[in-house]
Amino acid sequence: MIKLHDNRIMWRGGAPAEPTPEAAREKTMSAKILAAHGGEKIRFDALISHDITYVGVIQTAMASGIRRFPVPYVLTNCHNSLCAVGGTINADDHVFGLSAARRFGGEYVPANLAVIHQYAREVLAGCGKMIIGSDSHTRYGALGTMGFGEGGPEIVKQLLGDPYELPAPRTVLVYVTGAPRQGVGPHDAAIALCGAVFDSGFVKNAVLEFAGPGVGKLSMDWRIGVDVMTTETACLSSLWQTDEKTESWLALRGRIGDYKRLEPEDGALYDGMIELDLSALVPMAAMPYHPSKAVPVSELAGRTAGQGVIAGCAGGTLQNILEAAAILKDRSVGSGYFELSVYPSSMPVNLAAMKAGAIGTLLEAGAVLKPCFCGPCFGAGDVPANDSVSLRHSTRNFPNREGSRPGDGQSAEVILMDARSIAATAAHGGVITPATEIGYDMPAPYDDYDPTPYEKRVYHGFGRPIEDEALRYGPNIRPWPDIPAMPDDLEVTFTAVIHDPVTTTDELIPSGETSSYRSNPLKLAEFALSRRVPEYVGRCRALMAEGKASAIYAVKPGDGSAREQAASCQRVLGGGANVAVEYATKRYRSNLINWGILPFTCDASFTWEPGAVLRVPGIRAALESGAETVEGTIDGTPVTLGLGALSGKEREILLSGCLMNWYRDHAKEQ
Repeated sequence: MIKLHDNRIMWRGGAPAEPTPEAAREKTMSAKILAAHGGEKIRFDALISHDITYVGVIQTAMASGIRRFPVPYVLTNCHNSLCAVGGTINADDHVFGLSAARRFGGEYVPANLAVIHQYAREVLAGCGKMIIGSDSHTRYGALGTMGFGEGGPEIVKQLLGDPYELPAPRTVLVYVTGAPRQGVGPHDAAIALCGAVFDSGFVKNAVLEFAGPGVGKLSMDWRIGVDVMTTETACLSSLWQTDEKTESWLALRGRIGDYKRLEPEDGALYDGMIELDLSALVPMAAMPYHPSKAVPVSELAGRTAGQGVIAGCAGGTLQNILEAAAILKDRSVGSGYFELSVYPSSMPVNLAAMKAGAIGTLLEAGAVLKPCFCGPCFGAGDVPANDSVSLRHSTRNFPNREGSRPGDGQSAEVILMDARSIAATAAHGGVITPATEIGYDMPAPYDDYDPTPYEKRVYHGFGRPIEDEALRYGPNIRPWPDIPAMPDDLEVTFTAVIHDPVTTTDELIPSGETSSYRSNPLKLAEFALSRRVPEYVGRCRALMAEGKASAIYAVKPGDGSAREQAASCQRVLGGGANVAVEYATKRYRSNLINWGILPFTCDASFTWEPGAVLRVPGIRAALESGAETVEGTIDGTPVTLGLGALSGKEREILLSGCLMNWYRDHAKEQ
């Protein structure tokens, strides 16, 4: 099904081969796009954020003196769409977002109209483009666009005219052959891929390029469904060769001019290769608590679940909905404990599914149609019952991400599964069933796109800022507190020590109900590590009362979301450093740096407990000198800590105390 090749591979005549001396990295698809956008100092074609990140991004940019958005910046509203929790505060963020789009010349997509990534696919993506978004699943490679999911400060840099700094990344070829059989969907391929590469770090911080004869056997929604999940492999970005199906997809959406043929050039050199045989795929499930915990669905056959959810940027695409409906035609979800919810990824997808009759079929079977909302993916919608299993065609199944609260005795588990097997399970009343074991007529190939909902509701303001437009602030929108510059000598006390193999951003700052407070740095910080180290906030507050700083240790922190609040909450609570064996993702390490938190690494023999004190004399001088390692002590024991490769700009940001301070200091210098 999947084979890994940890050696250099050359593209020759449309197939992989042994490299020759003339093979070159600049002949890959991604290398050409990167070169066209500045090489190691990248300028993006468009930016995109949703409503748990854009308020902080805009406030940070405003503190640095921004007057207008220099490139298209789209503000979507697909995360903070439930207003029952926290009074008006979610809707207040939306009003702020529209006022900011009007004032600075942005694009604004109202709530429940589209999830962030489907809107980007339908409106922004194009062959050879680059887009950066403040959400980790910013992946549009199936449409020939290199997408990067990063924390909000990287969006701020683009808004203020500074480039995204990226040394030439490793590139790994995903060579696709065969064709999937009926009942196998994109999530099956994605889960199998995550299972094959995540634990070993085979593609960590690399760019994946999908090419080969199997690509042409896949519909665009199939490619999109695999592509968005590449985030879970820990790769940096992804890209697919394009063809007539890509052209037709863009043409239907009125953007034929955004199509061009992309494929590797003969002699293109790759740093590794993954063979993906589509014909060998079987229905797969990702067990708690990570998309890489891959097992065949057949191993779970006979177990029961209480819930099925088909949702968001991964699950809510048109083809998934059509095939789920085909499986449930003339069948019933039943009146037992199992329930099925379907969230289309955009209103155009919703309209197309209605025209095809799929929505009616799903409703007749007992499924419930929900709005275009990302909630089930991060625990803000369709929370399952205690001690139950939820099957989800969504992006993640991290601990407690589905909304349960173990501290209050509420616990549930999410198993990721393709929409087809979820529908097959629904047809059996919640008894887990692979879709390959249920008979159904495949729906005829169908695509349709009606942009009327966007034409009626989306605010298009790029290039037309209204400078006297008043920003509308709700009572929960609060500015960032003052952040101190880097001291001459560092002293931090460990307030959390985590020896888990991986610590996710959902553990560093939980999703779900906390989303309502993303625009209030002080309030949000109260949730930091609340589901993993409940004592963390109190320990940090006690240190702050004494004028002292804190730090956390984790083996491999930062897997998952791009949200910068995983770092900013630490900073608001006086955090000055992280110490890790390694960082799970580039984006989390970048978030630490942009919030002035030192990203130390150390060996694996960390034996200290919370309360231990780390001292690094002369840390400011070490940063100024360009040192990549520093000497310090933990409770008097000498330690050597790595800083890794830091650019000159990153060192300046750390010295200033955070990116906001750097822009403020830079403005003073000018």
